[in-house]
Amino acid sequence: MNLHEYQGKQILQSFNIPIQKGIVASNVDEAIKAFEELKSTTGTEFVVVKAQIHAGGRGKGGGVKLAKNKEELIQQAGNIIGMMLKTPQTPGGVDGPGKKVLKVLITEDSYAPDFNACKEYYLSILTDRGTQKNVIIYSTQGGMDIEKVAEETPELVHKEFIDPTIGFQDFQGRKMAFQLGLSGKAFKEMASIIAKLYKAFVDSDASLIEINPLLKTADDRVIAVDCKFAMDDNALYRHPDIEAMRDESEEDPTEVEARNNNLNYVNLDGNVGCMVNGAGLAMATMDIIKMAGGNPANFLDVGGTADAQRVEKAFRIILKDPGVKAILVNIFGGIVRCDRVAQGIVDAYNNIGTINVPIIVRLQGTNAELAKKIIDESGLKVHSAIQLQEAADLVTEVLKD
Repeated sequence: MNLHEYQGKQILQSFNIPIQKGIVASNVDEAIKAFEELKSTTGTEFVVVKAQIHAGGRGKGGGVKLAKNKEELIQQAGNIIGMMLKTPQTPGGVDGPGKKVLKVLITEDSYAPDFNACKEYYLSILTDRGTQKNVIIYSTQGGMDIEKVAEETPELVHKEFIDPTIGFQDFQGRKMAFQLGLSGKAFKEMASIIAKLYKAFVDSDASLIEINPLLKTADDRVIAVDCKFAMDDNALYRHPDIEAMRDESEEDPTEVEARNNNLNYVNLDGNVGCMVNGAGLAMATMDIIKMAGGNPANFLDVGGTADAQRVEKAFRIILKDPGVKAILVNIFGGIVRCDRVAQGIVDAYNNIGTINVPIIVRLQGTNAELAKKIIDESGLKVHSAIQLQEAADLVTEVLKD
């Protein structure tokens, strides 16, 4: 689950990490109130208007603007709220439809009074599955072009691995602050903030924290100017306060519908829909589809209780994707009997009505032969298979038609 910048900063603040002061607004009137409040506390009319969407590259897309007075604030907030913001990370990239901005964050200008005396750094924390350790990635080249820095000058991007059995050690924070070229007050603040950020990452069960930029101000303070948080969905039950931050308007509507129906679904860019019980079998099914010359259109795990209702809902979700040219149902009957699944498929097919894409059903396990008989005698345009290779051959066949 992704969070908005302002939500991530709330979490950082709870771990005593200095952040750029800001107030979220959903319309121009709220933006004006935020402006007045920040003006009274900072003593300056300079503010930044920042679009709140689940995508990076907002600045380059026109979603982050400096306003030097109230009139500019009204203009910038009016332009950004409601715009379709396009960045390399929005659906379809810069050539796609973009994402509609429903909220903006009005923040203080952290670069005042001396922009040239400020320095931007990059820092992120995530899990490196290859080493089975958490890793802190950091660089002196913070800002909007960190991807370009990593591609063209990888020697400027550093990594510090944290052994989860030992945890973060203070010397590692000092090492990174030294590597970033800091000294004095800024050195101490950076080392302290890195330690707090790692604690926030672990304690909140985040899968990613990215601070870009992490700013050293003119007076040697270090603050998080931007923030990207991605949470581990499997750990949200431990954090109901964070789960309450979910913004479903920023998520794929089909994935939201699937989650509300207790289906594990991920939309992909392919032509063969998958309906499977079990994550491992789902991955194998996606491999089968690739070997057969197709591309998976989704990952959909109906779970161990693939009854008629769940099967029908899964079919309806898959069929919402206009790119689906065929559907492969691959069910292993262990806890659930294959004949019950087969009857569920027949019932779902009849309830949905016209299905204009071929369906391949491979049922293996308890009562598989009986399940095949139910499918074959249903009179429906459903191809049945028992063996894995048989299912793959059928996928190849229907994609040629």
